[in-house]
Amino acid sequence: MTQDTEEYLARKRFYDNVLTVYGRKPVLEVIQAPDITVHRLHLAKSNKPASVLDEIIAFAESKNVDIIYHDKAALSRISKNAKQDQGIAVDIHPKGFTDFESFIEEFPAEPFELIALDRITTPQNLGLIIRSVCASPAYGLLLPKKGGAKLDSLVIKASAGTLFKARIIRCDNLCKSLRQLRDRGLDVLSLEADAKYDIADLDDSRSKVFVLGNESDGVSKEVKDCCNKQVSITMARGVESLNVAVAASLVSFRTVL
Repeated sequence: MTQDTEEYLARKRFYDNVLTVYGRKPVLEVIQAPDITVHRLHLAKSNKPASVLDEIIAFAESKNVDIIYHDKAALSRISKNAKQDQGIAVDIHPKGFTDFESFIEEFPAEPFELIALDRITTPQNLGLIIRSVCASPAYGLLLPKKGGAKLDSLVIKASAGTLFKARIIRCDNLCKSLRQLRDRGLDVLSLEADAKYDIADLDDSRSKVFVLGNESDGVSKEVKDCCNKQVSITMARGVESLNVAVAASLVSFRTVL
């Protein structure tokens, strides 16, 4: 009984970190990439012959990827975007994806910094944030599974493909995860325009989580209550705030600027 439970949890953990990409060009780009683990290719039975589909299927077969054919309704449930999936979707397991529980089990020994997102709903912003975090010294991105933009083709495009190589830690509940990180001694800092502490004045010897909030109303009160300090980015000439993707970039690179 216990063994079955462990197998179920391991399987659930695997599928929680699977990303589904749809659309013929995005699927072709993904399936051609040598460093992306492709789990399964989904095709609509109603697809008309096309050279790009032949190319995708050939790559899938060369990688021994499972190929499954569906009716349109079933495929739309997989892609979650019937209008734009073009009769094709692929399940992949990006090497940088992990769940919060696995991250805690393999907790970094050296001081590190995370960027956490609270209800970022614009795909373009999310993609740009992923790109900045991936390129920066920051350890990775803490991203709730619900409440924000879906990790779809729009986010992939905005991230310039860095979604596939970024370290992204998925969590079920952001507040619960932040509390656990506080209990482990991390400084959990919400970014606020009117905070009295500046990000330039922080102790770089301590591990930190910077929490960035929704494009319209910032960090929610619930999430803010899970933080132990508010910090700001000092701005000149009366500018009140920055786009969240710009703020994320500045925070991610703050130790090398």
